Amino acid sequence: MRIAWAALAATILLPMAAQAADTATPKALAIPRARIESADYRASGHLVRVHANGIRFSYPITIKAHWFPGVLRVLVEVGTLSNADANSLASFLHIPVHILMEMRPGGKNTILVAHPGDKAPVDLPFDKWSEGPFGNEFSYEDFLEEQYFWAGQTALGEAKFGAHDCDQLKSTPGATDMSHYAEVTSWLDRAIGFPVYMEKTLKDGTVKEFTSFGLRQESGVWSAHQIEVKLRGRAGSTLLIIDRGAPHANLSLKDFSPAQLTHF
Repeated sequence: MRIAWAALAATILLPMAAQAADTATPKALAIPRARIESADYRASGHLVRVHANGIRFSYPITIKAHWFPGVLRVLVEVGTLSNADANSLASFLHIPVHILMEMRPGGKNTILVAHPGDKAPVDLPFDKWSEGPFGNEFSYEDFLEEQYFWAGQTALGEAKFGAHDCDQLKSTPGATDMSHYAEVTSWLDRAIGFPVYMEKTLKDGTVKEFTSFGLRQESGVWSAHQIEVKLRGRAGSTLLIIDRGAPHANLSLKDFSPAQLTHF
């Protein structure tokens, strides 16, 4: 089974079970929200940094996500490689690392980080949320699909993305929504509501492009085998590649405990 967040969410683009839209909510928004509120999966694969010269550094990654009443919890574990060059880079990037993210509608989000030897996880300050294991392409914030719960939601109508007929949705954070993004525009496949492409605009004007590849459905869950993130106008990219996973993992609170976060 191949699963990607879309964001994260969806993740992240995080993959989640499709559900019928709430008739009181525009379809383009109701379906992504319903997916997040049914998340219960684990996945493993690789997070790959592709440099402008084509050199790749690939690190193993596992992701666990579950929607509990009123909160999405996502635990991401990024490992390291065994060769000397990779270890040198890993040290620079503070890898391996475990990250626990909690997204609550209304902007009350938290991100905890732990490295080997830590006795307890550390609360990541907000000004670091736009960073990530490999810089700001795939940031910590991108492992959550918080944009679908932001105060500002605008349906932009139908649009094409490749072979996909999509509903376009623009999401903007409200005063209480903690985010480094000024807006996120999603291209949601009209048949399944899955975000096949997203443009996330940071408050400094930088645009990040998220493209999903290899869409497939298993046990009622739509997923992507790979998500590529690029900074518009810059060479290089970051790939989230999912090799296997379980769409209905029956996760519980103990799977997201501090002990899990500090266990390496």
